[in-house]
Amino acid sequence: MSRGRPTVSEETAKIEGQQAATSGAQQEPMAEVRIGDSRVTLLGTAHVSRSSADKVRELLATGDYDAVAVELCPSRYNAIVDPDALARMDLFQVIREGKAAMVAASLALGAFQQRAAEQLGIQPGAEMRVAIEDAKEAGLPVLLIDREVGTTLKRVYRNVPWWQRLNLVSGLLGSVLAKEKVSEAEIERLKEGDILESTFAQFAEEEKDLFKPLIDERDRYMAARLREEVAKHPHEHILAVVGAGHLAGMLRYLQSPAERPPAEEIIELERIPEGGRWLKRLPWLIVLAVLAGFAIGFARSPDLGWQLVADWVLINGGLSALGALIAGAHPLTVVGAFLAAPLTSLNPTVGAGMVTAAIEVYFRKPTVNDFSRLRQDTTHLKGWWQNRVTRTLLVFLLSTLGSAIGTYVAGFRIFGRLTS
Repeated sequence: MSRGRPTVSEETAKIEGQQAATSGAQQEPMAEVRIGDSRVTLLGTAHVSRSSADKVRELLATGDYDAVAVELCPSRYNAIVDPDALARMDLFQVIREGKAAMVAASLALGAFQQRAAEQLGIQPGAEMRVAIEDAKEAGLPVLLIDREVGTTLKRVYRNVPWWQRLNLVSGLLGSVLAKEKVSEAEIERLKEGDILESTFAQFAEEEKDLFKPLIDERDRYMAARLREEVAKHPHEHILAVVGAGHLAGMLRYLQSPAERPPAEEIIELERIPEGGRWLKRLPWLIVLAVLAGFAIGFARSPDLGWQLVADWVLINGGLSALGALIAGAHPLTVVGAFLAAPLTSLNPTVGAGMVTAAIEVYFRKPTVNDFSRLRQDTTHLKGWWQNRVTRTLLVFLLSTLGSAIGTYVAGFRIFGRLTS
């Protein structure tokens, strides 16, 4: 993306230091930059490292800082300061607003980090917790500088060609299906970056389209947020706690003269690219083609017409019901999937998953215990089927997927009958 023309008031950033060692074997990379009259110390941390948390505590104990910036977005910050927020989640509202896939993705991402942290005997994101708690204890403002995780995932999804989006799904599935013991190599990757980079590491390294919104854009975003905060409140010395994998990129952007106001940069990086028009029209074109197929079939003979309708119901409803069955849905939810999918597939504004999730929640309403155990249950595969919250999400996703596959399979079946 091109950057705008320089503004008169924008600051330049000067690197004054590069590396600082900590006590012990591990070193936490640090660098100091100046933004206008403010100094910013960037501390590169590992989100599953005890030494990183200790380093944050050590630096804040010096009293040298008057603000703390953290690599967190509002939703991730709230998850730390209000861990019981999940228990207040309205599950059906999440599904109705189309956020089920995003919630499932966030739980899958967190599960991988949770397993690694438990293996090392620490809390996930311990250094961020220490930064928040110690800053509040010292009366220092906490600045949230990372982009909302949902926005990042959407931009990642929209930035890659549609045929490569399977890589994203497989990366998320891998974080759930992976063995419960995290390998040393995976832990080292977590120490170098953060949960997003670690989950998609093998793809981000090879795919430019994936690297850009996943890592590079967030470097730009956090650099712009620091500039924005300094412009609003010229703190004398800010400690910025970020994943070590972001340190070099943030330094590069802070070292270069800003060519547009930070607010403009942030707005651009928060914008969700629109999907291709043909992808939006495709479901309606398929509906028209199916309805036209029915009309042609009945025009030829009532027997052929009803045969086409039967194919549509059995294939579409059957695959959606199979998806619900795989998700461990209630028997009546499976029946509901079979009955609803053939109808909802003829109306792209309503998905089969909306119906199946509503039925599942009605018969198996999640308990407070289900919500409170979300973080633990999502760390192993069996837990996704045992917890009523995640099982409902699986019912929604798998019945929707089954119906989508059924639409195409049944459509080709109808076309085949009409041309035979």
